[in-house]
Amino acid sequence: MINLYLDDLRDCPEGFIVARTFAEAVKVFRENPINLLSLDHDLGEDENGNELPNGYDFVKFFCENGLRANKIYLHTDNPVGRKNMYETLLAAQRRGFIDADIEIFHYSITPNKYSGY
Repeated sequence: MINLYLDDLRDCPEGFIVARTFAEAVKVFRENPINLLSLDHDLGEDENGNELPNGYDFVKFFCENGLRANKIYLHTDNPVGRKNMYETLLAAQRRGFIDADIEIFHYSITPNKYSGY
């Protein structure tokens, strides 16, 4: 099992594999079982300034497809995005869209670092 860190800018913490985009995260999920999942909300813009699919979009995909991670952490600094992701995950558990034993945390498991690579 691997640990996945979805973030477009921050440094990838030790012990994690990074996905910089929604599409990369989907690919990793299709190819690997996931132990820890750590999510950012804002994942950047395209060349025209349009918001790219974000962490909340990934949460919706995760829930709609009944994906699995043993633990989910939200490391975003976006308070509205964090609340939306957290509440959506909990609601999906209550409704049986995702496994009831997935542990969901409203905070980060690692310090957020950005070295500006």
